[in-house]
This record gives sequence, structure tokens and C-alpha cells, in this order.
Amino acid sequence: MERYPMDWDKLRIFHTVADAGSLTHAGESLNLSQSAVSRQIRALEESLDTTLFHRHARGLILTEQGELLFDATSSMNRRLETAAARIRDSEDEVFGELRVTTTIAFGTLWLAPRLGKLYEKYPDLKIDLMLEERVLDLPMREADVAIRMKEPSQADLIRRRLMNIRMRLYATPEYLAATGTPETFEDLVNHRLVSQSVTAPQVAAGASLVQELLAQEVRSTLTVNNYFGVLQAVLFHLGIGVLPDYLIEDFPNLVRVLPDVDSSEVPVFLAYPEELRQSKRISVFRDFVLDEVIAYRKRKILDDSPQS
Repeated sequence: MERYPMDWDKLRIFHTVADAGSLTHAGESLNLSQSAVSRQIRALEESLDTTLFHRHARGLILTEQGELLFDATSSMNRRLETAAARIRDSEDEVFGELRVTTTIAFGTLWLAPRLGKLYEKYPDLKIDLMLEERVLDLPMREADVAIRMKEPSQADLIRRRLMNIRMRLYATPEYLAATGTPETFEDLVNHRLVSQSVTAPQVAAGASLVQELLAQEVRSTLTVNNYFGVLQAVLFHLGIGVLPDYLIEDFPNLVRVLPDVDSSEVPVFLAYPEELRQSKRISVFRDFVLDEVIAYRKRKILDDSPQS
């Protein structure tokens, strides 16, 4: 059977249908009738001499051949997005979307409160802040730039170490006034410990510290699946919380409990794909974060220095 080059428009329609799992939803997205979408899919199947979808009452499911083609069109889409981003970044002005991924804690407690300064300089930026513990794949363009709590392993990423953080114990003055301040590790038995569950996604240093604390058989515990929730519980005087030290700058009323107790250091890295090295959006975001980190470090040194 004679083969012809695949029609780009049909591939675009196929990808939309495969992504939506429905001819109707794909038609709405493409502004085409269901029958027009169906005709294009049939024509593509005929040109490939294969079946791309299993059709059933609840929608469409890709066949094995359809999965292969969907992988190819997904890769094409990512490459087109990369090309479009690089074209947009050739302009002099800084605008457009920047997809930033980091952990829920760092994103909500450190990064988001500081973004106002970046928007003041570049009001046309559109930042998509994706907060989750899962490490998104930067080379596959799941995000443009990442701030991670460990050094990225991919070889095709540009990475920059920002700072080191530690998990420590904090409580409000009100909680300590009501329950007393523990003086020794063993005194924690008489307090409520607020922490992430050791099974929740988190840095190993934080989980190790929590395990060590729970070994003291504290009388009461509250576990939350992210540090934002831990902080809220601590701020409402529910107990002594295991929290990252970077947030204390924004919550100076918290009191550090048992100053000799902390986790091992956790490195914080900023990373982005090599192919986005020339991106103006990436460079202004990188410089903004570095400036904020440098200022944070200077203030932390002053705060940690002995008072005369």
C-alpha cells in the first residue's frame, strides 16, 4: 500500500482526541463538530492502515498503535512549546508564562510571599507556580524552572545551589507559657509534637528528625502532610512543631525550642534546562531568587550572631 506523509492537521486533531478521551470534548476544544472530528480520525486510521482507538459507550481508549502515535505527538507538542518559548524569549521585553515548580512548603512559605518584588519589575510576567512534592521532569518541559531540596540528577540541567536549610523545633510564646518550655530532649514527653508524618513525601533529614523525636514517646501528636499545615497548627498554639528554619524570618514571634536539636543540612537548588539558558524569563527569575537568597543569608548571619 502506498504511503503518504501524515497530515499535520489530522495529527493535531488525533492528539486532542487522545488527550480528551472523547470526540465531543475534542470537538469543543477544536471548535469542530463531532462528525468532522470523527471523519478526520477515520481518515488518519485509513492512511496508517491501523486502528487508533477502541470505541465504547463511555468514550475512547487508545489501542497499542494509538499509544505509540500519542507518545510521538506529545513529544512533538513539547518540542513546539520549547521552540515557541525560545522565539518569545528572543524579544527584548520580559513577558509571557513562566512555569515554576517547587515543594508546597518552600513555595507557600518562602517563595510566594516574595514574588511581589518580581512582579513590580516585570508586571507582564505570568507565573504558573506548581507546588507539589513530586519532582517534575524539566527536560520533558513539565516545568521551566525548579527549586528542589536536593541536587538534580539530570546531566542536561543548569543548576545553582541557593542555600542550606535545617528542620528545627518551634512553638509560640503562648503555648510555652501554658505548658512550660522543655529543657531537655526527654522533656518532650510532656508536650504535643506537630510534624509531618514520617511516611509523607519530604526530605530525608526531616523524616529522620521526626523519627528521633517520636522515639521519646511524646504524649500527644498531630501529623500533617505538609509544612504549611504544621505551621498553621503551631501558630494556633497546638504544640511544638518541626519546621524548616527559613520561615522564621517571616514569623519572628516563634520561639526556637531545644536549640541544640536540628536536622542535618538540606541543600536547596535552582535548576532549569540547558536549552533555556538564553531565556529572559528564566534569567530574571533566577536573578530575583538569588538576590532574595543573598539578602536572606545576610539577615540570618546577623540574627545568628552573638549579641553583645
